Amino acid sequence: MCRSIKTLRPPALPEEATEDDIRAAALQYVRKVSGFRAPAAHNREVFERAVDEIADATARLLDGLVVRGAHPAHAAHHTHPEASAAPEAPVVRRQAREPQPDAV
Repeated sequence: MCRSIKTLRPPALPEEATEDDIRAAALQYVRKVSGFRAPAAHNREVFERAVDEIADATARLLDGLVVRGAHPAHAAHHTHPEASAAPEAPVVRRQAREPQPDAV
C-alpha cells in the first residue's frame, strides 16, 4: 500500500477523520493502484469515480469500526453489542489496521 496514506482513526488521528482526509487517502490509493498520478482526459471519469467509491467505502469502514480501550473522548455514539458486556472498557469507533509497507 502507499506509504503516504495515513491512519484515519483515533488514536493515530486525534479527532475523527474529515471528508477531506478520507478523500485524500482514497486519491492516494487510486493513484497507487492505477499507476497514474493524474489520469489522461480519456481516463479521468473512471479515475474520479474510483476515488469517490473508495472514499465512500472508507467512510463506511471507519463508521463501523469499534476500538476497545481507547480514550473516552473518542467514545462511540453507538456502542458495539459486545461492548455492553464489558462496561469498564470504553468503546471507540474508527480503528483500522496500520498500512503495510510496500513489498519489495
